[in-house]
Amino acid sequence: MPLQNVENLTKLIESQNLEALSTLAVATKRIQNRSLGFRSCLMLSTHNLKHLTKIPTLNAECIILNLEDGVSMEQKPYVLRLCAMVLAAYPQLDKKMVVRINALDEGGFEEIAYLNAFMPDAIRIPKIRSVDEVKKALELIDESIEVHLSIETKEAWLALSTLACHPRVKAYYLGVLDFFADLGLSQSLLTPQNPTMQYMLSHFLMTARACGVKPVSFVYQDYKNSDGLRNWLELEKTIGLDAKGCITPAQVEAVHEIFGHSEAEIHRCETIVKVFEEHKAKGVTGFVDEQYGFIDEPIYKGALAVLASLK
Repeated sequence: MPLQNVENLTKLIESQNLEALSTLAVATKRIQNRSLGFRSCLMLSTHNLKHLTKIPTLNAECIILNLEDGVSMEQKPYVLRLCAMVLAAYPQLDKKMVVRINALDEGGFEEIAYLNAFMPDAIRIPKIRSVDEVKKALELIDESIEVHLSIETKEAWLALSTLACHPRVKAYYLGVLDFFADLGLSQSLLTPQNPTMQYMLSHFLMTARACGVKPVSFVYQDYKNSDGLRNWLELEKTIGLDAKGCITPAQVEAVHEIFGHSEAEIHRCETIVKVFEEHKAKGVTGFVDEQYGFIDEPIYKGALAVLASLK
């Protein structure tokens, strides 16, 4: 039964026919998306069939298939099968396909074992608290699948510099609401002007980058407040972040607009890389360019980093 056959799939779920649904989830070898250049991470609740059928047309660069929040305990077995069907239906996409499982001790281990055959690009683990938990997950997750971690507990925050214990740990997602609740902090502190927030985002960015991990900023829940979102995005861009969780296509567009690189900036970086490599071939690694001024190896590496983020 095709994934687009929403009516019949809905009937199977409503009739609680898990066996029939399971037979429709047939693993297909996927060409995995290895890119870490994504800016937008759109959260899709995997029980919403109509949303799942629209995945190829969505502008988001990363899709988070959510098995955790918003999915009732009764729905979870069915949603897991639908998630597998989604992965099988899209064996190759220009979007990164990440599955957000449940906490490891709340069904996550079992979900990993089931999902390995369907080859998501990454598995995102919530409520991580220790390096030992990451290592246990790495042992079970197929070696072709990236590991992404949600940073939403005080223990994860304290262990931030050590959680990237294996090269397959590729991304951290900041879960600010759960994190603040764990710290006993009021959500009234969640404003772009608050120095606590500015410190937190800066520390999150610098630690993740130093570990070689992609930092993804938190989801802005007030999805109708476009001005509020833009205020956060402007701050995050100033700090150096370049990816954010989203819950609507409109948020995706705002993220792409503000986190995007202008044509002028891309041209500047391409030119710097070109002229530096030309001079380096002649044994010169520091010189003055007529258009962009003094160029040396650190400036060259900065230009390379910008161009690499576009891939």
